[in-house]
Amino acid sequence: MKSKIVNSALSVCMLAIFMLATTATFAQDKPAGKPWPVDAAAAKAKNPVKADESSIASGKEIYNTQCKSCHGAKGLGDGPKAEKIEITCGDFSSPEFQKMTDGELFYKTTEGRKPMPSFKEKLSDNERWAVVNYMRTLGKK
Repeated sequence: MKSKIVNSALSVCMLAIFMLATTATFAQDKPAGKPWPVDAAAAKAKNPVKADESSIASGKEIYNTQCKSCHGAKGLGDGPKAEKIEITCGDFSSPEFQKMTDGELFYKTTEGRKPMPSFKEKLSDNERWAVVNYMRTLGKK
């Protein structure tokens, strides 16, 4: 009896591991979206919101409400809605992402691009800058 329970538990664990691995592989195998250039003036915009504990906490709260469902809790592009999107949601912890200027991140968050919505009307400028501050922490492991 004990061995049947152990075998059943082992089978369930193996299935769970397989499903997680398949989901992670699926997310990574998606194509990147088209290049998303940002004009020079927008890219040079400086973040007026100091990246302190308060703004990062605020940015995290907004991120968890507005961004996490696609971009994932750690910004890896593996949120629950990411499966339904035909392109990768990106990896905010990657060196490529972290090389972008605050102005570029602010612009992309502001304007959006299908399938990502614009947050111009939904979030204030300061809220979007706070999200940028939080996204910067996702590159620190």
